[in-house]
Amino acid sequence: MRRAKLMVIGGSAGSLQVIMEIMSVIRPDFPLPVLIVLHRNSIFESNLEELFASRSQAIIKEVEEKEVILPGVIYIAPADYHVLIEEDQTFSLDYSERVNFSRPSIDVTFRCAADVYGTDLVCLLLSGGNADGVEGLGYVKERGGLTVVQDPVTAEVPYMPQHALSQVAVDFVVAAGNIPAFIKGLAFLPPV
Repeated sequence: MRRAKLMVIGGSAGSLQVIMEIMSVIRPDFPLPVLIVLHRNSIFESNLEELFASRSQAIIKEVEEKEVILPGVIYIAPADYHVLIEEDQTFSLDYSERVNFSRPSIDVTFRCAADVYGTDLVCLLLSGGNADGVEGLGYVKERGGLTVVQDPVTAEVPYMPQHALSQVAVDFVVAAGNIPAFIKGLAFLPPV
């Protein structure tokens, strides 16, 4: 299996605790960038950078326009913007209409990432209460990226992962408690 060059994690209701656990395995020497697209309330949002920094030694920052994507950095999609990825592996922010009632939309980011990274992409879909991310995950699979879904049995809000499993032949279904170890193992695979 080839080592990825980007990991995108999408989550909504019920996914924050799993993401907090993932933070503990992402160190400064983590060999790939991680982008977290989390449905957030743009008015009453918490400071996710500080929250995640309490669990990880890696650099954690909110995505900025035209920012170069670097390994070992955890990027957070800003509230109320879609995160796009350009061919030159930089971020772009977009304020167009909501997708699946969401902005940022997991679908939008999964699709852009798949167009740029193809087989070098890993996408993980976590707990959530709507279908955002499902169509994008299918597109990632078509483009040869690795698709991972949280086991719905272990999801606080199982709708999103259940819907993904009904629509996409994903590569891995991983229980919430095993996701950090899975990511650590995946990231540190020797290159092929």
